[in-house]
Amino acid sequence: MHHIAIISSSKDPAGINIRNNLIELFNFEKNSEEFDDNDVYQYDKIQNKAIKLYLTNQDLIFAEHLDKKIPADVFIFASKHRSKENIPSFAVHPIGNWSNADFGGEEKKLCPSSAVLLKNLFIELNNIAKDTKLNASDLRSHLHELTMEATHHGPFVDKPAVFVEIGSTEKEWNDKNNGKIIAETIMSGLNDENENYKIAVGIGGGHYCNNFNKLVLRTDIAFSHICPKHNLDKLDEELIKQSIQKTIEKIDFIVLDWKGLGTEKQRIVDLLKNLNLEFKRTDQILR
Repeated sequence: MHHIAIISSSKDPAGINIRNNLIELFNFEKNSEEFDDNDVYQYDKIQNKAIKLYLTNQDLIFAEHLDKKIPADVFIFASKHRSKENIPSFAVHPIGNWSNADFGGEEKKLCPSSAVLLKNLFIELNNIAKDTKLNASDLRSHLHELTMEATHHGPFVDKPAVFVEIGSTEKEWNDKNNGKIIAETIMSGLNDENENYKIAVGIGGGHYCNNFNKLVLRTDIAFSHICPKHNLDKLDEELIKQSIQKTIEKIDFIVLDWKGLGTEKQRIVDLLKNLNLEFKRTDQILR
């Protein structure tokens, strides 16, 4: 049996929104457990998967080492997303820190990540948002950005983990329809299985992974961790090795956002060659 924990924070309106939709739409049932003095809900209708909803009273990014308190194989964090532009959005991303741990987690430490789960969630997010007419082809007033994000922030858990988020203001966090979309995304993503993906670590490009988003939706490539351009100066052999070791599937190759490597391009290429790692370029794959 695969045990999956979906975590929300009592301090986070988007997380509460997603949690309430999961309970309502999928008939999660309250069990006899409590966590942080909050009720725990359970769903057992997906074969070989036991899914539980937990509510913590901590901020999610600082809820460290939950894997020592919750017996789960996978952690899905249902959360709000903030951005400077306040663009309505839905996002998924792996967690960990390429450098300092200013926003939870541990310095230069990545959490385990499942590339298959991340890809399945992002594909389902796009399918469900499209079905509910929230994709970019709609009226501007209903525009939601659908994106993966690079690996960032905490908390640290030593089990595969992913954040699934609603952005970017109180209006979107509390919109019940947005909570419904993410609830359906999570449950559909957990239903999906695919062992035929090509597993990769992504290096370069912006925080919102424009080229890697395209690859996930258009090809069989799935990403576990992504190091964005603004963290490339911190990327060294040990972090590259860690990104591979922390991927629960076997890595097939590294993907470089070739035009998003800046002045670090040659150094990164040399690092990968020294490690005897195969790499591919986004500009050649997306031609």
